Amino acid sequence: MSLLQDNRHPLWDLPTRFFHWAIVCLLPLSWLTAETDNYEWHSWIGYSVLVLVAFRICWGFIGSRHSRFSDFLVGPARVLAYVRGKGAASVGHNPLGGWSVVVLLLLLALQGVSGLFNSEDIIFEGPLYYAASSELRDTMGNVHEITFNVLLGFIALHIGAVFYHQLRLKEKLLQAMLRGRAVGREGKASPAPLWLALLLLALLAGLLWWGLSLAPQPDPGRWG
Repeated sequence: MSLLQDNRHPLWDLPTRFFHWAIVCLLPLSWLTAETDNYEWHSWIGYSVLVLVAFRICWGFIGSRHSRFSDFLVGPARVLAYVRGKGAASVGHNPLGGWSVVVLLLLLALQGVSGLFNSEDIIFEGPLYYAASSELRDTMGNVHEITFNVLLGFIALHIGAVFYHQLRLKEKLLQAMLRGRAVGREGKASPAPLWLALLLLALLAGLLWWGLSLAPQPDPGRWG
């Protein structure tokens, strides 16, 4: 029995679960800080989202087996076959769920990047505000607002799909995302080492800090 337990692997490793639940927490906080004009915290949340998205993209190539894009991204034919009821090839994300991960990452990245150019016009200016023309800043402001609304709709669709699979199809999605695995949802390979995820997070955070530190600053003469 102990040997059987030793051979069980998590479906979702700790870094993947951390990314998932961190985004779940950060998005409502992002909305709240914007609504309450707490732009200092809003900007730090945005930086955190950008680092997490960059991490998840990299982890999709070098992370654990079932966190890799190669494990759950399939072509149109297999997506269509899944829609017609022919099942999923991966024990992780199904074909539709796999592509929804990509869409979510793209939306989060667009939301975070566009926010770097934003200005509240009084007490807050994004770190790349002075690196862009007024036309680009206006465009990014519109993108930031529109993307958030699209995100809300996408998240609502995602939550609906999760509850459908959880309650109607009796798939233990939430248990696996909370504990790493569940009955019928176990991995087929050992997870990637945790130190690799921590190193990657630190590297990406450092790169973001370094990149933003090179951004143009406001011209003091414009206030004279």
